[in-house]
Amino acid sequence: VQLQASGGGLVEPGGSLRLSCAASGFTLRSYSMGWFLQAPGKGRELLAGIRWDNSPLYANSVKGRFTISRDNAKNSVYLQMNNLKHEDTGVYYCAATKVVYSGMWDDRQYNYWGQGTEVTVSS
Repeated sequence: VQLQASGGGLVEPGGSLRLSCAASGFTLRSYSMGWFLQAPGKGRELLAGIRWDNSPLYANSVKGRFTISRDNAKNSVYLQMNNLKHEDTGVYYCAATKVVYSGMWDDRQYNYWGQGTEVTVSS
């Protein structure tokens, strides 16, 4: 069982990045998925999640800027990040859980984690 995250990098404020997370060893379609940010010196926080029925949820800090999506045929989930800000800097992790709704905000509810991909927003 593996989640492989990719797509991070260095971007200027206002720029965009698209993160990808590919699953192997299990089928994503029956899981809710989340993208977490671990900023320097802080714990992991959920920025965006997508339930098994494709309904999304977003942290207030990214609403209107980030879009989460999934492609079950490719067993993958994505995070389109636009209008990036300095505070979006950190390591981004994708994760899978069987929990839905409010439980998705708790990182302890996630069963599988990717290795993380680093995003740096800097001029």
